[in-house]
Amino acid sequence: MRRATGLATAAVAALAWGEWLNWRWSRVLVGDRAGTSTAVVVLGYRNPRPTANLINRWRVRAGLRSVTDTDADVDAGETRVIFSGGENGAGGTEAQLMADYARSVLAFDGTVLIEDRSTTTWENITNVIPLIEDVDRIKIVSQPAHALKARAYLRRQRPDLAAKLVRAEDYRVGEWLLVKPLLALYGLWTLRVLESDERTVSS
Repeated sequence: MRRATGLATAAVAALAWGEWLNWRWSRVLVGDRAGTSTAVVVLGYRNPRPTANLINRWRVRAGLRSVTDTDADVDAGETRVIFSGGENGAGGTEAQLMADYARSVLAFDGTVLIEDRSTTTWENITNVIPLIEDVDRIKIVSQPAHALKARAYLRRQRPDLAAKLVRAEDYRVGEWLLVKPLLALYGLWTLRVLESDERTVSS
């Protein structure tokens, strides 16, 4: 009985830790900038098949719910959604698969732009810069650790544009709950490339 209780306590602690770390990452390197135009950048995940996989489908949904802004007076009609991701190994691109899913399955009828040359997170940011320079606010959508890494890369490449970063809706309490500890462990590993000041909570 005591062993079972200990295991249950450890499991709850692991879930809480994963939840907290993903919550924290979603709030790093973002501000509360106001404005009337927004770019929502959805980063692709490797997808060697002709349709969007589970992770890319979730990222599209998180991107589309990021179009609706509850924190500021922003007209969704002035929001563009940018899908970023290159060759998927199946004759298409991650960006196009995500765009197709948004249009055909989720019936999204807003403005969509495609960046289909990137093969790394650094390239994602480099290649979307021409598509986001003229907006007031920028949201980057992915799993929280990956989105933070991308925000840090934008900060390195274009600090002026990084000042426009605001929170996306890619973190929700309880979402991916059972795998959040694993996402947290992977996030700690992938974020080792960031400097200490790139891990600071902005707001």
